[in-house]
Amino acid sequence: MRVSNPGKVFFPERGLTKLDLVGYYLRMAGPALVHLRERPTTLKRFVDGAAGAAFFQKRIPDSAPGWLSTATVTFPSGRTARELVADCPAALVWGVNLGVIDWNPWQARVCDLEHPDELRVDLDPTPEATWDDVRRVAIVCGEVLCDHGLTGFPKTSGSRGIHINARVRPDRDWIQLRRAALALAREVERRAPGLATTSWWKEERHGVFVDYNQNMRDRTVASAYSVRPTPDARVSTPLTWDEVADAEPADLRIDTVAELVERRGDPAAEIDRHAGSLDALLELSRRDELERGLGDAPWPPHFRKQAGEPRRVQPSRARKPA
Repeated sequence: MRVSNPGKVFFPERGLTKLDLVGYYLRMAGPALVHLRERPTTLKRFVDGAAGAAFFQKRIPDSAPGWLSTATVTFPSGRTARELVADCPAALVWGVNLGVIDWNPWQARVCDLEHPDELRVDLDPTPEATWDDVRRVAIVCGEVLCDHGLTGFPKTSGSRGIHINARVRPDRDWIQLRRAALALAREVERRAPGLATTSWWKEERHGVFVDYNQNMRDRTVASAYSVRPTPDARVSTPLTWDEVADAEPADLRIDTVAELVERRGDPAAEIDRHAGSLDALLELSRRDELERGLGDAPWPPHFRKQAGEPRRVQPSRARKPA
């Protein structure tokens, strides 16, 4: 493949070029593709490098080569698009050539886009939360997953948070996946009071937000081994659970992660062998509703209002007393 403008600087503070990014993804193609193969992927393009503005491109251009794998997906609005399915190293190079820095795949595979096979926990710290807070909540999340029959695979987000992915059997739909994720988040909040929160409105959050709404159609996060658009080119890096307590995101960069994986292996290599059932989390959801009186929680703004969704006004938009 021809890479246009290979010397273009993508990370000015480190002097890393587009060709450096291509080289990283070719070196890491094996472990990276475990989390991309067979999944529709939204292109997040940084045409001016990591320091520039990004935009999401859900439809691959008509000029895309015919050998690329693609899938037609349906969005919550009912519209459709043909998205990339990155299933080989050449597809990674093609994406980087368009300005892709990190990869954002769906939670379902092209063989059955109505039934996701991954539950994602996205731990998003509030400004006052510390990295140690995030790590402590991650440990609790891992315990809750284990207690409900699922195996969590943690990774740094490449920014301030931690992601935990768990493979699930694709026998439930998107609504059920979100319901299970909400029950998981609420259980983490119960076990780590004052530290974890499920409050959707930012004005009401404290500590670390357990983002249940990432578990829905067309919601994506950076996949494992994605380089992130940070000044130091950090990588969203899978960890063992023993590594979580001491992991430092600043140490996991484009120039360090490949050697780390070659030295100690890929902690997420066997993730596909650990598909579990959502039944226990859905039972927890049922108990939350019947015994604790907890109903649905707010949905992202671009989704249609759901039955039972709270109608309370966002705090920042509430009418203030005269």
